[in-house]
Amino acid sequence: MSAVLAIEDLWVRYGELAAVRGANIELEPGKVAALIGETGCGKSSLALATGRLLPSTASIAGRIAIAGRDIVPMSHEELRSVRGVKVGFVTQDAMAALNPVLPVRRQIGELFEIHRGASRAEAERQAVDALRTVQIRDPEAVARLYPHQLSGGMRQRVMIAMALALSPPLIVADEPTTALDVSIQAEILRLISGLRQQLGTAILWITHDMGVVAELADVVAVMYAGRIVELGTVEQVFDTPRHPYTEALLRTLRDLRSGSRGHLMYQVPGQPPSLDAAIPGCPFEMRCERASDVCRIEDPALVRDGDVLVACHHPGLPAREGANR
Repeated sequence: MSAVLAIEDLWVRYGELAAVRGANIELEPGKVAALIGETGCGKSSLALATGRLLPSTASIAGRIAIAGRDIVPMSHEELRSVRGVKVGFVTQDAMAALNPVLPVRRQIGELFEIHRGASRAEAERQAVDALRTVQIRDPEAVARLYPHQLSGGMRQRVMIAMALALSPPLIVADEPTTALDVSIQAEILRLISGLRQQLGTAILWITHDMGVVAELADVVAVMYAGRIVELGTVEQVFDTPRHPYTEALLRTLRDLRSGSRGHLMYQVPGQPPSLDAAIPGCPFEMRCERASDVCRIEDPALVRDGDVLVACHHPGLPAREGANR
């Protein structure tokens, strides 16, 4: 089965700062890949690069193939035939992404006018159908409303409807449930899960929430300091994490779910390194209880270890066992 998304040796730089460092991801139709890591690890830069939506200050190197076409060398005119058609986007802040002076039917309808040549009346009818697809009640009424008249959960459903309107094979969702309360978040996750099974859409889901990953994803890519440091199926990564950073993230999830009132939750010690300079050795070395001399001087490559890919000199060892080797 050919990959809907194939990212190869992707680098994203903002001047001297390398936000994404040699990332590689493949995503098949109907699958969900979750990209997880702390704030500032490069997740959003990778997501924006997937649609060439980075600011003009950014530079991209590598390959990003969507449905077999590399978008990195494309002109702006060529990109118009990809965005919305081959890849749709769902952002965290729907209020900022939606146009405040256009009703919902016009914002979704424009997609059908621009890419399908539909008349305004036909485009607005299809916009209502798109709202119905994401299970919005009374879609005809909602289509007439402006973004400020909608709740946060409703705005996210509108964003999802826009992303899916032209049936692209790939959706990139950049932390789309972070700003929502828990009950609305659960509704959106159920909606996304049902739609990807129904439509066969592949989804690249950007998040910092391991609980969301466990519920939604098929594949997990753990990102740290601009690099993917572990990649495998949800079962592989959650049951037998190989990288110490993955273990630390999972420990925070366990504490969140099982910690009692007043219990001090685990936090990953230290801070990620600055990305505006070369990093000697492993980027996680200063925060790692397994670190040894080799970790301080040699950056580990992402290599296969059992059924997963991991970038670690001491994969899968208990804390401190690898120290001082």
